Amino acid sequence: MTDYTYRSAGVDRDIAEDAKNRIQALAARTHGSQVLSGEGAFGAMYQLLGYREPVLVSSADGVGTKIKVAVAMERYEGLGEDLVNACINDVIVSGANPIYFLDYIAMGTLNPDIAEAIAQGIVRACEVSNCALIGGETAEMPGMYSDGDFDLAGFAVGVLEKDEVIDGSTVSKGDLVIGIPSNGLHTNGFSLVRRALGLDQDDAPLKEYYPELETTLGEALLKPHPAYYPIVKDLRNLVKCMAHVTGGGLPANVPRVLPEGLGARLDKGSWPLPTIFSILQDMGGLALQEMYEVFNMGIGFVLVCAPTEAGKINSAVPDAVVAGEIIEIEGERRVIL
Repeated sequence: MTDYTYRSAGVDRDIAEDAKNRIQALAARTHGSQVLSGEGAFGAMYQLLGYREPVLVSSADGVGTKIKVAVAMERYEGLGEDLVNACINDVIVSGANPIYFLDYIAMGTLNPDIAEAIAQGIVRACEVSNCALIGGETAEMPGMYSDGDFDLAGFAVGVLEKDEVIDGSTVSKGDLVIGIPSNGLHTNGFSLVRRALGLDQDDAPLKEYYPELETTLGEALLKPHPAYYPIVKDLRNLVKCMAHVTGGGLPANVPRVLPEGLGARLDKGSWPLPTIFSILQDMGGLALQEMYEVFNMGIGFVLVCAPTEAGKINSAVPDAVVAGEIIEIEGERRVIL
């Protein structure tokens, strides 16, 4: 007979309960009357009201190896925003309103302070997009993660009327491509950054201050993925399709929302390239074409509209730019930079 306990195996149930209680208290801030049961229940329940023919839109995503930068910098506040906005920005491409979000936090050794910092970011992002943090899971898995590593995943659900789905079917030659600026890498391309800069061997470059960034490299890399829902929610009647620029950059994401036979010609000089990308190119010796195929390169979200609507969009979003136009194209849908 052994004296093994769950605690001796590396799982402390008291610490887990502390972390869950902290997260539940934060999540309650996002609950409205439509949340019937949330954090702590076996299954979260949300009452869907006010729709004739509701269509649910869902998305799952994570933060990826950006977490490694956060661990090296011991800065976790923005990761929750990264997680929520990576998911919600996908959901809203169809025109949906986000309604609820679930998270998954997995650590080798559960640290309630880190879990709470991440949850605070999740709640901030949910509040910005009027989305309920309705449930989730916090897991402690000794031996799966080491040296302070952990992983995050998120799941967002949105809703819209069936006859209001934005699917790109009306896009035509001559429509304009409007770019909404990014604030940096968002949550994509960090494996390339870490390899090119040797961060897996030495994270000292992250602590270096850059006057042109007005902060350290690490802080610039950790800028949270922004929420585009507050920006585009009142523009949906003006656009024919939208794209969230994630992994694969503009070349991979814009074609996903275009009809067959059409592509997009984009002028790289029509929007400013954020300084962080120039620094990464110089430090890592990265090829510019590779960067455009990995990073967002300064455009985080794309709207396609008729030329007559561009002025209205620019009035509502002054820093949006006309980045190019829709063209007829033979073969696969693609972006020409």
